[in-house]
Amino acid sequence: MDNGDHRMSSPVTLNVGGRLYTTSLSTLQRYSDSMLGAMFRGDFPTTRDSQGNYFIDRDGTLFRYILNFLRTSELTLPLDFTETDLLRKEADFYQIEPLIQCLNDPKPLYPPDIFEQVVELSSTRKLSKYSNPVAVIITQLTITTKVHGLLEGISNNFTKWNKHMMDTRDCQVSFTFGPCDYHQEVSLRVQLMDYIMKQGFTIRNTRVHHMSERANENTVEHHWTFCRPAHKVED
Repeated sequence: MDNGDHRMSSPVTLNVGGRLYTTSLSTLQRYSDSMLGAMFRGDFPTTRDSQGNYFIDRDGTLFRYILNFLRTSELTLPLDFTETDLLRKEADFYQIEPLIQCLNDPKPLYPPDIFEQVVELSSTRKLSKYSNPVAVIITQLTITTKVHGLLEGISNNFTKWNKHMMDTRDCQVSFTFGPCDYHQEVSLRVQLMDYIMKQGFTIRNTRVHHMSERANENTVEHHWTFCRPAHKVED
């Protein structure tokens, strides 16, 4: 092996946003027209950290997907990956054109015989505007899904919460709490999230919505979306 080959295969350590990655120079230069290709070709100055590692001030967690693409030329993401927009920005920063194309024209998330089951958990809390500290007037937890087995399991396993007006419908189970027991709503929410995730679901996203319905009330809604892959059943 000549000196050039040895240099291309020698390990290189990068500090990306505080996370260390070790790879070869040939991997970093796989796409010569990318920012990394230019950087390790010596076309513009590099920065080193206190340990002498090359430093890049970008998202260290997402760089694992950048590096894996450089190694394999294939984009492989977890089924529950939710940061595609952020990864697209990282790919644009590093100017890796094949990766940018993959992210702009993604493959289907699942194979043809797989689909995604979804569970929505929402917490609606009505708050008094004028009490100090803020008083909770009423809270409600609602689980919405077409996975009837999950709804049935919740109805059967959370019977002690029946006194909180458990309402079961085709695609929903809801629990309503009065002003004196909203702490129990928090307890039930934690138990429900744990139960849902033990059925193989993972959190896809969360969101919060604030709105005012009356002059003396504020309504705050929290939503959690859970997903899991499932095999299609032939008719």
